[in-house]
Amino acid sequence: MERRRSKRIKVNLNAERISGDEKYAVFIENISEHGIHMITTSSHAHKQYTPGTELELKFKLPTGETINLHCKTQWAYFRIPPEKVTDSIGLEIIDPPLQYIKFIRALH
Repeated sequence: MERRRSKRIKVNLNAERISGDEKYAVFIENISEHGIHMITTSSHAHKQYTPGTELELKFKLPTGETINLHCKTQWAYFRIPPEKVTDSIGLEIIDPPLQYIKFIRALH
């Protein structure tokens, strides 16, 4: 049974997770029209990725244009330091903007 609405595309994008006044660097590994898989450094400060939590994600397209996405955490896999240094997070994009949809479709 297929769980995803659209195909994932592998990418290497630096991004910024914004939560209130706090900003954290994250890395986007793959994307689709409706979802993102990102990784972040393993830290107690990042444990705010409880499923259902909403957050903002900001990154630049190769054209230099900035994209702001409103997302909801779908799942989170936390790794415990010192052996593992990254956490893996799955996000659903809430109402993706047209510029983002165009970017994704251009990657196909």
